[in-house]
Amino acid sequence: MSGGWKGSDRKARLPSGWAKIRARILARDPICKLCGVRPSRFCDHIQAKTDDHSEAALQGVCGPCHDQKSSREGNDAQRANPRPGRKRPPEQHPGLRGA
Repeated sequence: MSGGWKGSDRKARLPSGWAKIRARILARDPICKLCGVRPSRFCDHIQAKTDDHSEAALQGVCGPCHDQKSSREGNDAQRANPRPGRKRPPEQHPGLRGA
């Protein structure tokens, strides 16, 4: 999975009443808010990686839509913060050393 939430960090950021919040959102949105076809299985933050756990900032989504949205958000984050390139200079050809 692309660069998203870190496992233990994610749970530490959720409020203590997350199970109840999640249940309310899934009851409010029984059908996926993204595709409008499949049943909701995940409580998704509309804005990625925020600590806003209000009901207005959450939506019920199905598994395939959640996976696709999370992947897109992770890819967007990687594009916004690319990893640095090669830092060391290229090595000299072995036949030219000491010449």
